[in-house]
Amino acid sequence: MKTTLVLVLAGALLGVVVASYVVPPALSWYAEPGGLPGGTSVQSLVQIPEVMKYTTAKLIRGQFIGGVIGAGLGLALAITMRVRRRKKPASEPGATPM
Repeated sequence: MKTTLVLVLAGALLGVVVASYVVPPALSWYAEPGGLPGGTSVQSLVQIPEVMKYTTAKLIRGQFIGGVIGAGLGLALAITMRVRRRKKPASEPGATPM
């Protein structure tokens, strides 16, 4: 049980770390305007607090999803390890190994 919990928590932490690296570039790609001639910049007026709330909310949501996926993978790994341990055949007493 302890090993299962450790693997689930480690998977969740790893998922959050991976999401912290993957989500920001994905957000910048998603928010990039298309169809602009090369070298020109977008001139716009934005509400900075709204942009910050949107970006932070999306980053935290991505980290949450990454943590859940990582925890699920950690649980699957723990179950797989437990099943493999149980399937090892016990040798009969008095039998000679080949």
